[in-house]
Amino acid sequence: MDDANQIQVPDSFLALYASRGGLRLTEPIAHVRARYELCEDLAQALTEQARLTQFQLGITEQDVLEKMLQALAQEGSPVPPNEAQWVVRRLAELLDWPPLTDDLAR
Repeated sequence: MDDANQIQVPDSFLALYASRGGLRLTEPIAHVRARYELCEDLAQALTEQARLTQFQLGITEQDVLEKMLQALAQEGSPVPPNEAQWVVRRLAELLDWPPLTDDLAR
């Protein structure tokens, strides 16, 4: 990694861009870092929307996360499906909610 850049990309995000063996990145680190920053910012920005959605609709945390994942899967989303799943996992962490179960995360 570039020592001049202080952003630490978490292993969970690096895994999205790891080769099959997990030893190399499939994209340059600068690209991965930029994608991570976008995804982290998106997760942070969605926290209030998630809380508001749960309150307004009276639905479970899991239902809110599923709705967020569905919204991020729509055409025109700024993130591909693997990043969308990461954003929703990070959103759950930020809200201290349980993550989507594997059978719900499509």
